[in-house]
Formats: sequence, C-alpha cells, structure tokens
Amino acid sequence: MVSQPYKIPIGRHSGKSNCPAPLAARQIRQRGSLIVEILVAISILGVAALPLMSSHVFVQKHLRASYQHAVAMEMLDGEMEILLAGEWREFPQGHQNYRLQGDAAKNLPPGRATLTINGRHVRLEWTPDRGHGKIVREADAR
Repeated sequence: MVSQPYKIPIGRHSGKSNCPAPLAARQIRQRGSLIVEILVAISILGVAALPLMSSHVFVQKHLRASYQHAVAMEMLDGEMEILLAGEWREFPQGHQNYRLQGDAAKNLPPGRATLTINGRHVRLEWTPDRGHGKIVREADAR
C-alpha cells in the first residue's frame, strides 16, 4: 500500500483540525464596512470636539485674566488703605513708582504700580505691560 501525503484542508472546515474556516467574501465585506463606519464616526467626533477644545482654551485665558485682575484690585485696595492711614506722608509729592507688597504680587502679570501724590490727593495705579486692564484707586487723605 502506497501512503499518500497528508492533505491540509483548504477552503472547507473538515472537522479534523482546530483551524477556523476561511471567511466568506460576504463576511470580509461586512467587516470592511464596519471599519469604514467606525472611521467615519471617529472623524465626526473629532470634528465636533475641535470647537469645544478651542472654547476651553478661550475660557481658560479669560479666567486667568479675571483672576489676575481681581488680585490686582485686592492688592491696590490693601495698599490704598495703608497709604490713607498715614503712610502717604512718607512719599514725596508727585509721580513715582510704587512696589506692591505681599505674596500675591507674584501672581500678577508683568506690570508696574505708580503712586501720585498731589497735595492730599493720593492716586495708586497698576498698569500691566501687555494688554489692557489698568486699575486705579484714588482718594483724598485726611
């Protein structure tokens, strides 16, 4: 008896091996369609998310500017109270730079504070180097 070589079943599942049967052309097309649908869904989500990301950046910048403006107002209010309590007499008449005291000053963007004393009228002003947002406090000392 002549032994014949073992033939590996191709194209059909013979039940003798653990190999799955090859996919039919219809199943291949269905899987391809599913992949295309997933790619389209991901691209739609990506396009929808872009405006949300840009609005988040805008809100973040606006909140930072609002926080810095609030810090500057609080700093000037505190310094103005100190000046009006009698500290203004330590400064010469006229316009001069003023150094803001306190740890919160490091949260301010680059800028400068100026003090103007004209008689008993005291004016404290903070101006940022970039943009707008000048803050002014002025009062008449007693």
